[in-house]
Amino acid sequence: MWSDVRMKPTDRVLYLFGSAAPPVFDIARAVAAAQAHGFDVCLGLTPTAARWLAPQLVELERQTGHPVRSEYKMPGQPDVWPKADVIAVAPATFNTVNSWALGLTHQFVVGVVAEGVGKGIPMVTMPCVNAAYVRHPQFERSIGALRAMGVRVLYGEGGFVPNEPGQGKPSEYPWDLVLSAVDEVCVR
Repeated sequence: MWSDVRMKPTDRVLYLFGSAAPPVFDIARAVAAAQAHGFDVCLGLTPTAARWLAPQLVELERQTGHPVRSEYKMPGQPDVWPKADVIAVAPATFNTVNSWALGLTHQFVVGVVAEGVGKGIPMVTMPCVNAAYVRHPQFERSIGALRAMGVRVLYGEGGFVPNEPGQGKPSEYPWDLVLSAVDEVCVR
């Protein structure tokens, strides 16, 4: 269980990507848990999530030891992050899930995971959407497409279960499920 602290040498690189859903405000705890399990964590955020976390970005960079990224680098610039061994996208919003499944790479985090499919990087995602979004027919198609691409999607039984609009409990977002799945899929 991820709540148990087991220190390991940092030898695996996790890209942790968060979208603008309320659990993103607790992402520092997820970073700390991943680090306690031996991951070197690089944090990426959608532009809105980065705006929400703007007061915490300096501390998050200190915590990870890497720049927090929300935009593509300029062509020709060196990459400031080490190569990923595994990628987790959590919380993943309706927009992020659909953009990723459809290959719409207008956002940095979606571009990295879309390319990550082709590179064969192990990936895990856990949505954070309400039941109204889930009723949109594209959402289930996108979940199916991501699973068909080999992404471990933690949605439904054993993962995130949507709530009715306005009934969410961000503090109960199951980060431990995401991090356990990351540990399982990361084969280095």
